[in-house]
Amino acid sequence: MAILLIIARKEWLDGLRNRWILAISLMLWGLAVGLAYFGGVASGLVGFTSIESTLASLASLAVVILPLIALLLGHDALIGEVERGTLLLLLTYPITPGQLLVGKFMGQALMLAVATGLGFGSAALTLLLLTPELDSGLVLKLFSALVLSAILLGWIFLAMAYVLSAWVSEKGKAAGASLILWFFFVVVFDLLMLGLLIGLPEQLDFASLPYLMLFNPADIFRIFNLELLSSSEVKSGVMVAGSELALGSGGLLGCLLLWLLLLMLLARFLFQRSLIRI
Repeated sequence: MAILLIIARKEWLDGLRNRWILAISLMLWGLAVGLAYFGGVASGLVGFTSIESTLASLASLAVVILPLIALLLGHDALIGEVERGTLLLLLTYPITPGQLLVGKFMGQALMLAVATGLGFGSAALTLLLLTPELDSGLVLKLFSALVLSAILLGWIFLAMAYVLSAWVSEKGKAAGASLILWFFFVVVFDLLMLGLLIGLPEQLDFASLPYLMLFNPADIFRIFNLELLSSSEVKSGVMVAGSELALGSGGLLGCLLLWLLLLMLLARFLFQRSLIRI
């Protein structure tokens, strides 16, 4: 455990030195506050509208921003060590490849969690200060769920980045594959689901469609957060189908944790196999 903490501390200090945490926190805070007060400009509305529409917008924002940040953060975590020639040096120390992978992941995961918590937490505080009529208990509940699920979402895509970093042979390929993964899970997957929902009503049983969404952690995240909102107006597109899932909040969080576990096991397997080629 001490070895894991040493490696994680090194990654954490690198993140502080590169201003990753500050940059992510400020970006999430600015976007969250901007959405809360200017999200209705296109409809001719300026100012805070409702906590539910704000949380729905923030969930959609997090689905786009956090996976991209996580993939960019971790895509060179392992292959970068290979290209710099430091991997073999690190493995001469009394550490295993698994310890190196998990330690690096712990450090970067902590960076992502702190930045997400600070960004959305400071946005919640700003909303309470500028909109005193808000129910502080409701805001705390909804934002706590948002932060927890957003951290899990970020960790899942960070684990995806580690899978890519252990699989490819060049850092440039890892960066390109990261963008392809982000585009697929954030954009293409929902378009495919809409195609199934609209174009194949007879060939596909509608009751089974929501469970296909469990193959996309971004959709699980959005379903989890939208299920906490009482208004049906914030649900549209494939999210309407997602509301038919009979898993509950605990089940959806369990699915996110399962995604994380499976990806980390795959990253470890690919990393240990890649050492044979070095």
